[in-house]
Amino acid sequence: MQAKADTGKPRRYGEALRRLRAAGLRPTHQRLGLAHLLFDAPPRHVTAESLHAEAAQAGVRVSLATVYNTLHQFVGAGLLREVVVDAGRAYFDTNVAEHHHMLLEDSGELRDIAAGSLVVGGLPEPPQGYEIARAEVVVRLRRRGE
Repeated sequence: MQAKADTGKPRRYGEALRRLRAAGLRPTHQRLGLAHLLFDAPPRHVTAESLHAEAAQAGVRVSLATVYNTLHQFVGAGLLREVVVDAGRAYFDTNVAEHHHMLLEDSGELRDIAAGSLVVGGLPEPPQGYEIARAEVVVRLRRRGE
């Protein structure tokens, strides 16, 4: 991690560090390395396994268990959204704005559905004392004939 003196040049982990601090998370070496991989890139979807592999390739030494824990900490802090597509299979989305998803079943790729292009209606009335926080839709796609 190369932190430079304030010369006007962006720090290597500038965006990652800013997000961690804004979320009230201590920027440990492992959190900072994972946040850099997640947030210093365009919005995307990752699994814990894919992020672990990416971290290893980037030289960020972290266990798979720590990747899972960190991803869930980021979800709790509002930095990521967890999208569960099957029991035991979840993606983590760096785009935390309201939107829905399409899952390409043959490849496992998760794609965003543009906000406003899918409207969810007819939601049930929540029990007394509760309110609907969010409704998420995952549209599952498969090739014709499969």
